[in-house]
Amino acid sequence: YGNIVLSGGSTMFPGIADRMSKEITALAPSSMKIKVVAPPERKYSVWIGGSILASLSTFQQMWIARAE
Repeated sequence: YGNIVLSGGSTMFPGIADRMSKEITALAPSSMKIKVVAPPERKYSVWIGGSILASLSTFQQMWIARAE
């Protein structure tokens, strides 16, 4: 858990990245460096990632039809 990327609308609360960093640092071993990344477009990053995944031809082979 050294590198943490925040994503989704619930991570848009003000100060959430700093709070996560402080709380995880308190729980982690002191020798571990904690990095919390909060990209500005994180509100939609989960949707964008799902959209990209669904458009991959390799992923389409994993779909399960209702009949199956």
